[in-house]
Amino acid sequence: MADPLLLQAAIVVAALAVAGTLAERFGQSVIPAYILVGLVVGPNAPRLRGLSLALVEGGEFIDLLAELGIVLLLFFLGLEFRIDQLVAARDRVAAAGAVDAVVNLGVGVVLGLAFGFTPLETAFLAGIVYISSSAVITKSLIDLGWIADPESEAILGVLVFEDLLIAVYLALLAAVALGGGGIQGAALDIAWAVGFLGALFLIARYGGRAVERFFETGSDELFLLRVLGATTLVASAALVSGVSEAVAAFFVGTALGGTSHLDRVERVLVPARDLFAAVFFFAIGLETDLAAIGSVAGMLPVAVVVTTASKFASGYAGGRVYGLSSRRSARVGAGLVPRGEFSLVLAALAASVGTGALATVIPAFAVGYVLVMSVLGTILMRQGEWLWNLGGIFRRRRTTSGVDRTD
Repeated sequence: MADPLLLQAAIVVAALAVAGTLAERFGQSVIPAYILVGLVVGPNAPRLRGLSLALVEGGEFIDLLAELGIVLLLFFLGLEFRIDQLVAARDRVAAAGAVDAVVNLGVGVVLGLAFGFTPLETAFLAGIVYISSSAVITKSLIDLGWIADPESEAILGVLVFEDLLIAVYLALLAAVALGGGGIQGAALDIAWAVGFLGALFLIARYGGRAVERFFETGSDELFLLRVLGATTLVASAALVSGVSEAVAAFFVGTALGGTSHLDRVERVLVPARDLFAAVFFFAIGLETDLAAIGSVAGMLPVAVVVTTASKFASGYAGGRVYGLSSRRSARVGAGLVPRGEFSLVLAALAASVGTGALATVIPAFAVGYVLVMSVLGTILMRQGEWLWNLGGIFRRRRTTSGVDRTD
């Protein structure tokens, strides 16, 4: 008799293969397909004529694979960039990130107040609608071939700013919502997180020779184990330190990207990245409860429309900060629309409080919101060029001053 866990793994991989094949055949992104198939075969699967398609229960096994998906996606994003690049663009990163935070956190606050939430509930809602999904966006950048385009630098800058800010935001929310060590405890958590990130930054920028030697081996097998081992170890240490594992994996990627191992990393690890990333998107669908989403059906469409517009507008402004053309700035705006893993982390924290809307409404909203925004965001990224040509809303005449870059 097949081991139940092995059978679960077989169903997951087979379902992903079918969903990905159908998406490819119809010329669509695989990300929404992976999310939707997770919804169809997950524990909350809809019933068809009394027959349930629920085949996968989820649990720690799926969570672990999904976590590895986030880590590897951000690791590969780090491979494409250099710390010197980010340092040189720090003023633009700060400006674009600040616009993104002010606009989208502000919109979240307005939505919370409009829906009658308390200040604490509003703070959670604001965080959920503010933070873009590094994992979803990175996968889309790779699939669409945007990773080498100018707009990817602007998107990356905003994502790094968001990830650093959300680490502080989470610490403060946890201190207020759960009590814990209060503001003093939150300050210590923030200081520890900043120190951890500072150490990673220094290694990525100045430790190139040591990194080069550490990963030097003639065996692809040992090379794979060393890279995966180091990346997951650093990512897990980041989580313990209260830092996003995605940010930590990104810095590991930047450290390796500056060595002669870059081509080998991409050759050896791409299959592992694609497998675990697929499971991450599958897990989003797996956690989606359509019945719970029905309880927030009134506020969800409003939030989707308003926050899609606000994220697009702030992303467009961020692209202009980077000196990009109107067309490329619109790509930045579309590229930042997806929401994902960090919104779900905030929802889990809200649910752990166990009181009022924090325990029921906010988590249900977050899951439905992530599902819609991850699918909508990938569609906007894929169809953005067509929408631009159709609408022409943000077109501007080229200036003779040379401010705009050519598309």
